[in-house]
Amino acid sequence: MTNTAAAHDTAQGEGSRTRGAGRGFAWLLVITAAAGLLASWVITIDKYKLLEDPDFVPGCSLNPVVSCGSVMQSEQASVFGFPNPMAGLVAYGVVIAIGVGVLAGARYRRWYWLGLNAGMFLGVVFCTWLMIQALYEINALCLWCVLAWIATLVMFWYTTSYNIRNGVIPAPGALRSFFDEFTWVLPALHIGVIGMLILTRWWDFWTS
Repeated sequence: MTNTAAAHDTAQGEGSRTRGAGRGFAWLLVITAAAGLLASWVITIDKYKLLEDPDFVPGCSLNPVVSCGSVMQSEQASVFGFPNPMAGLVAYGVVIAIGVGVLAGARYRRWYWLGLNAGMFLGVVFCTWLMIQALYEINALCLWCVLAWIATLVMFWYTTSYNIRNGVIPAPGALRSFFDEFTWVLPALHIGVIGMLILTRWWDFWTS
């Protein structure tokens, strides 16, 4: 083997090997990110309408519980000094670009997939914090926010599944087998927990 060939083989090691993904996973990234982008866009527009006119009532303010306006006017809605959904416009846009790239045949290095997974994990953490704030501090629910929460957690679990099944994240064989067959279980359970929290938080209102 020549020195050039040896160097090429080294460059193709675990740290630099590229990986593609199936069309199903790519479409999932595009669709969930598009849902999150739509939610972020609508919330951003309504937020600026509220800034212009404090009496403006967003279309998703349906009752005392499902009250998007109450959520948008809260301090938690601008954690970073600007409306939270503006960050979503960027983040979900990036995920759409990655999904479209995969559909076009793009292959990414291991660090790229890990970075995508880490970013989505932070997104889930942030959405969980926002959910807790909405349920137990703001005492109101925004349906567009719920859509963004669900989109974020679904893309996170399926990206985690992809990374585990393809060896990007080291894992025991049993865990890889689980994700091969039952990836859908974890996002379904996660969404179910959110649904139960919403149901029990305002049980008296839903049943009255």
